[in-house]
This record gives sequence, structure tokens and C-alpha cells, in this order.
Amino acid sequence: MKIQRIHHVAYRCKDAKQTVEWYEKHLNMTFQLAFAEDRVPSTQAEDPYMHVFLDAGHGNVLAFFELPTQPEMGRDPNTPDWVQHIAFEVDSLDVLEATKAKLQAAGIEVVGITDHTLFKSIYFFDPNGHRLELAVDTSTPELNQKAAAVKWEMLNEWSQTKRAPKQAAWLHAGAMAR
Repeated sequence: MKIQRIHHVAYRCKDAKQTVEWYEKHLNMTFQLAFAEDRVPSTQAEDPYMHVFLDAGHGNVLAFFELPTQPEMGRDPNTPDWVQHIAFEVDSLDVLEATKAKLQAAGIEVVGITDHTLFKSIYFFDPNGHRLELAVDTSTPELNQKAAAVKWEMLNEWSQTKRAPKQAAWLHAGAMAR
């Protein structure tokens, strides 16, 4: 079996309508579909929900569940806020810069532009507390090949030492010096 693509990814939200409106306004995603049930189809558990789907471009779908009878949503307290995030690609640095300005003008705190050598990105949170990243590809075939050439060596070293291998330290060397 070979996976064809991601059908959708689903996250929890505090308010389905607010979430759809926020993604439409700030990330220009189109609201595709909604359905709601009183019972979970896969488990038959009595648990009413609203499930909404947004077009994230090129057949990618971002979905959310609002669960009004469940305890308030939270984050894993053992995982730093910067770890779990959804990253979306934009088509140019100009779009990334313009979106950063638009988000900031709307009162949304934005981190970056962060230079990862292979891409540049900004980070911010949606109204549910999910961290989002917008990224633009700045790589070259040579840079991609250089990074790919050391991936297994790095993973194997990490697996044994749990210390950051240095074979691709060049990716953030400039950013760390600043």
C-alpha cells in the first residue's frame, strides 16, 4: 500500500463559526463543508459535535471539531508551545511579508520572519491556541541535496546520543549568530 495524500487533518476548536470566519479572514481559506451529529459514527458514543472543513489549497483540507459537552480544550502541558503546529506554504516572500503585516494590523502577534535556509517562515496562533506557520521555499536543488545527504547519519546519531548532531548546523548558523 502507498498513501495517496492526506485526506484531511482535524483539530479541536473552541467555536466552529469563529474558527471558520478567522481562517477565511486571515488565511483566505474557503469554508467547504460542515456536518454535525449527536453520536460519533465510529464509536456510537453520545457526543454531539460540529465538524467543519476548510480548503487549505491544492487538495489539502484542514478540519475542526467543536465539542460542546466535553471539558474545555487544552494543550499538552509537557510539550512546548512551539512544537505542535500546522505549517502552510505560501508562494513568495512578498506574500509572506504582506501576510505578516496584515496579521499584525489585525492585532495578531507574529514571530519571524525566521530564516531556516531552505525556507523562511512566520509563526502565530489561531483563536483556539493552535500554532500556525506560514513558510516560503527558499531552497535550491544543491541545498536540498546537501541536507538530504546527512539525514540518516543525523537521525542515527540522535537516536544514540539524544544530542543535536552538527552535520546540518549550517541551516541555522546565520540565524543563531544574530
